[in-house]
Amino acid sequence: MSRVGVKDAKAGLSGLVDEAAAGAFVTITRHGKPAAVLVSLEAAEAAKRELGKARPSLVAHLKRFPLDVDLDDAAFARNRTASREIDL
Repeated sequence: MSRVGVKDAKAGLSGLVDEAAAGAFVTITRHGKPAAVLVSLEAAEAAKRELGKARPSLVAHLKRFPLDVDLDDAAFARNRTASREIDL
């Protein structure tokens, strides 16, 4: 993975596009800090597919946990009482 400043990226864009098309990740920096990444079309499409996938909620994820755990047990019940009293 190469790092290049914005000014140098402008000057050598075609070479950077060739690097990205070959599978390299090219980090473009602004004032020394990463600002963007130039990637191949395949990598961008794979990222879009991953971002578009529906993700299960935490509860759904925990329910798939393979141990013999009773999620209806009182230990897992939500405590709805106020944690402290305040004067308004």
